[in-house]
Amino acid sequence: MRNKSNTIYKKACAAIPGGVNSPVRSFSGVGIDPMIVDSGCKDVIFDVDGNQYIDYCGSWGPLILGHAHPAIIQAAHEQMQKGLSFGISTEVEQLLAEEIVRLVPSIEKIRFVTSGTEATMTALRIARGCTSRHKILKFTGNYHGHSDALLVQAGSGVLSINSRATSLGVTPGAIDDTLILPYNDIAALRLFFQSEITQGLAAVIVEPVAGNMGVVPPIEGFLETLRCETQRVGALLIFDEVITGFRLGLTGAQGLYDIDPDLTCFGKVIGGGMPVAAVGGKARYMDCLAPIGGVYQAGTLAGNPVAMRVGLEMLRWLQKDGVYEQLEAKSRRLTDPISEALEGKNASLQRVGSMFTIFLGANRVRNHKDLSVLDKQRYARFFNYLFNRGIYIPPAQQEAWFVSLAHTERHLDYTAESVCSFFYEEK
Repeated sequence: MRNKSNTIYKKACAAIPGGVNSPVRSFSGVGIDPMIVDSGCKDVIFDVDGNQYIDYCGSWGPLILGHAHPAIIQAAHEQMQKGLSFGISTEVEQLLAEEIVRLVPSIEKIRFVTSGTEATMTALRIARGCTSRHKILKFTGNYHGHSDALLVQAGSGVLSINSRATSLGVTPGAIDDTLILPYNDIAALRLFFQSEITQGLAAVIVEPVAGNMGVVPPIEGFLETLRCETQRVGALLIFDEVITGFRLGLTGAQGLYDIDPDLTCFGKVIGGGMPVAAVGGKARYMDCLAPIGGVYQAGTLAGNPVAMRVGLEMLRWLQKDGVYEQLEAKSRRLTDPISEALEGKNASLQRVGSMFTIFLGANRVRNHKDLSVLDKQRYARFFNYLFNRGIYIPPAQQEAWFVSLAHTERHLDYTAESVCSFFYEEK
């Protein structure tokens, strides 16, 4: 029963557009009213009606330690006793910045912001300011937040709003300098970089592992070609690691694929569940930011001390022996039997580390075009099948599932059995 959840949602609709504060929470694609969460513990969330669900969203990725981990809660509590916010610099900002600079070789300096959208917007402004060029290149299906210039053929929740992915309210002028190429298309990439337009190219921004059209890894040579060509024409390479940063390892996707970007956008994990993001990179670019450079960026509550303290505790935990090996083992325990069950079922599972997506209707997804064959009705049935069995997965097919250290073997096995049962029972 979900009577209380449904009542709260109907009341929310009267005060909040669509009843939600982010479109993907609406459950619009799966045919039911959205969940109203009350609490979370380890790998489980509880709704306001007392229903329990094994959680594979994990606040969309940052909760590698699971919900309400004692060390994270303690860190937040200790900092909150000192004050929630000051709008003034604190030592913990310096400590978290120093930790990230130490862990990620491409990062020499970093600035904290509050959201991934702010991070990518700032990265692009830095690139334009440093190069005195205007054009940027992004890839179809990559989502970099909702700033105007990047809402062009984007991924994530925008896919279900407008397949052309230019939001209402975004003027043509705002996107005139935004260029688009298909993700994972090396031939198109090389052809683009042979054109004269690259003389005005300030930056290329990319999800090194796409997570906002579902998990789509880069094909061999794609990121390498990007790095080579941007260096050749003098454009900055920006990695959007808002999802992958510290999720795929201590050096993120750039470490996994051995690529050295100029700027990197972080989010999710560095806040340990708090709303935190950052842009970091080579000092020669980061020093373009005010107050020492001419590129203006500001955030009154950026570097919130509670969020910084939680992020610092998270990164310290992630450096413990065997953390990422445990994540890999848990992910394989869940996904290996599912991959086997999907054979011949017109579906596929794509995984990188502890993030994965199950695509229904496609045997392989390499780019945004491949999403056109996905079966939305089948996914709605799939979601509800698992939801009714106490398993919460993304309510949109073009999103990533996340495995945490808190997921128990019993819950992983139960989930794998439930997913496999859906496909075995299909007619």
